[in-house]
Amino acid sequence: MLNATWLETFTTLCDVGHFTRAAQQLGMTQPGVSQHLRKLEAQVGKPLITQDGKAFSVTPAGEAVLKVGRDRRAQERALQDVVTLDDPKTGVVNVGCSGSFAMWMYPLMLEQLREAPELVVNVTAAPQASIVNAVLEGGLDLGVVARNPDHPRLKATHMAHEELCLVVPAGHQTENLNLGALEALGMVGHPDGFAYADELFSANFPDDFKGSDRLKVRTSVNQIGQIPVPVAQGLGYTILPRSGVEAFPDKAKLMVVSLMQQRFQDLWLITRQGRAKFARISAIAKVIQQAADDLGRGDPSGRTASADVRR
Repeated sequence: MLNATWLETFTTLCDVGHFTRAAQQLGMTQPGVSQHLRKLEAQVGKPLITQDGKAFSVTPAGEAVLKVGRDRRAQERALQDVVTLDDPKTGVVNVGCSGSFAMWMYPLMLEQLREAPELVVNVTAAPQASIVNAVLEGGLDLGVVARNPDHPRLKATHMAHEELCLVVPAGHQTENLNLGALEALGMVGHPDGFAYADELFSANFPDDFKGSDRLKVRTSVNQIGQIPVPVAQGLGYTILPRSGVEAFPDKAKLMVVSLMQQRFQDLWLITRQGRAKFARISAIAKVIQQAADDLGRGDPSGRTASADVRR
């Protein structure tokens, strides 16, 4: 029988895709994660991953072991659901969403936790595809994604449209703003920023925009909370969903540019069919819906209202 602790470490490593972040999520050291992996490989008798620098790929044997790990998680969650009283203030709820929406939503989650000492809410910022897979496999109870996955085992509820915002330093000249002026400033890149640029710039600067791969990048960062920092310091512009702008604590130093052609992304709340009937999951789903509603009209936890982001 596979060691349950080593199996959970391996499953988390595959879900996260990074040794350091897996260690942080598990409350371990990176060498500890590596040690669990090697012990599990010795128990299985075959390599479970192949490494190329800091990246890794799962071997066929690893995929089989990963399925066991995910199935065991789902079985344990099902057992927990059976033995736990269906109380909106008791139990564990796992939520996955984009980093920007996580920052915006999290203060509301904290309010819920203050009122429910026996409730545990884990929020994970993750790519859209991994959120859908994790909800399907039972690793997440709720997910927030930009598209309806249209899957027979999932329930999807449309919550809101979220604006994609062109963000420049406060006080920057925006009258008759063109792509050349933005190029002089330089882009603060991030993993989703280039796709956002393709969508927003092709609509607003069709004669000059030649694709996001041609844009001048001043700096790049993949931590959502850090993306607006260089913009606030006058070192570039970026493109973020409205939630990423509103959640930034120093947003008075940012300005959202009014463009002729606005672009939006949808916010869909997804869960496995039937799981929304559990009281604690339903309660957290309502908090997520409130956060989505608040994007258009204010702030969920006493932060400065959206009017402070100048347009």
